[in-house]
Amino acid sequence: MDSKHTFIQIHPKDNTAVALTSLKKDSVLNLNGRMYTLLEDIPQGHKFALKKISSGEAVIKYGSPIGYATEDIPAGSWIHTHNMKTGLGDLLNYSYQKEHSFLEPTKERFFDGYRRTDGKAGVRNEIWIIPTVGCVNNIATLVAEKAKTFQPESVDAIVAFPHPYGCSQMGDDQEHTRQILADLIRHPNAAGVLVLGLGCENSNIDELKKYIGPVDEDRVKFLVAQEVEDEVESALHIIRQLCDYASTFQRQKISCKELVIGMKCGGSDGLSGITANPTVGAFSDLLISCGGTTILTEVPEMFGAETLLMNRCQNEEVFEKTVDLINSFKNYFKSHNQTIYENPSPGNKKGGISSLEDKSLGCTQKSGSAPVMDVLAYGQPVRTQGLNLLSAPGNDLVASTALAASGAQIVLFTTGRGTPFASPVPTVKISSNSNLYQKKNNWIDFNCGALVDGGTIGQMGEALFEYVLEVASGRLVKAEEAGFHDMAIFKQGVTL
Repeated sequence: MDSKHTFIQIHPKDNTAVALTSLKKDSVLNLNGRMYTLLEDIPQGHKFALKKISSGEAVIKYGSPIGYATEDIPAGSWIHTHNMKTGLGDLLNYSYQKEHSFLEPTKERFFDGYRRTDGKAGVRNEIWIIPTVGCVNNIATLVAEKAKTFQPESVDAIVAFPHPYGCSQMGDDQEHTRQILADLIRHPNAAGVLVLGLGCENSNIDELKKYIGPVDEDRVKFLVAQEVEDEVESALHIIRQLCDYASTFQRQKISCKELVIGMKCGGSDGLSGITANPTVGAFSDLLISCGGTTILTEVPEMFGAETLLMNRCQNEEVFEKTVDLINSFKNYFKSHNQTIYENPSPGNKKGGISSLEDKSLGCTQKSGSAPVMDVLAYGQPVRTQGLNLLSAPGNDLVASTALAASGAQIVLFTTGRGTPFASPVPTVKISSNSNLYQKKNNWIDFNCGALVDGGTIGQMGEALFEYVLEVASGRLVKAEEAGFHDMAIFKQGVTL
């Protein structure tokens, strides 16, 4: 950043700079002794040219092309969707250009969590009600509300997770729904789970048990609504039993080696890739150096930056899995006759993001510098310590649910515009700018906008690490304080 923290040239190769605060026309800026006069107002988070960029020439940010100029852009001019376009095409050929990526191990750290009977570690002691099918959503929600009247202090929350699926699905779409439900039923943040079925659905309880596998019968209980006279009273009776069981658990010291943290961004702005996302990247490196695990997802927001991840793959096998991850998602778009670069969103553009490459290069900052250790299919539980990539779309609720289903006990969510949503697990909202933090303090948990006024990414990453340990040890995030818990499944097929 420059000495007055008004703008930044992110990489020495960049022919652009980013306004850290709103800059006025005719302002004279000094970058390493070279003077620039702005030819127009530059909003916060938006780009301006550091040199003349000719029509057809690459616009460089983060040291990589984010698109191409559609007209001559004089030095000091605003660069955005009106004078640049994406350079993305369809499927590409990739070659493995391995880059050395290694993190020195650091001292072991701990959090106060819950040890489950299957050996897993949770950060919350909740009761979850998982419907097998959307037909019983209202029952699940009603039961969760009524159960709060007898919820003991030892239980953090009693939560229903309604969804519209579980029947009238076919093929992989049905398989993925069953897998996600089974993943959540096994999640260690749930001390007890009521699986609530209707009885005639495709994904009925007997069918779902094949995906769940062996369970602690004190922890996971099943109820078929069509088989009892009063499903609400029957469910409440089971919830009382689960509360008694959950009350037998107490927090204990657990190594950070058992922490799995999901990483996601949404409502991004031009500062997301400069403040919040690199901070999460620094956090990820810290956790991995302690033996922990992080998961990066939202594959469409890797397009344009995928080679940076591919070259950090630990070996050629993981590289090939990453290539398949990218190309499979591109083919998913193409199979629905959609372009792969129909991104960023209107809010992203208003915040200064001009192309998908611009968004992706900022998005992947969350991955830090650790090697990519494994690639997970949608709904696949994490199995390898370190940085993992997960197949899921960019949609905030769907991707965050996918992270939880793969084993994340907490999700870190960076944003430049803000959102109140939650996920099945504590979802930490991290602002890229201080204006958002001040305006939406009821949404935002951690502010990285302070970096504009000073400090380093490393220092902010350490502060975020300490905050996450507090959350893992019981500190509620803003969405939890509001009582929000959301869940969304990736719809991928026809509905009968």
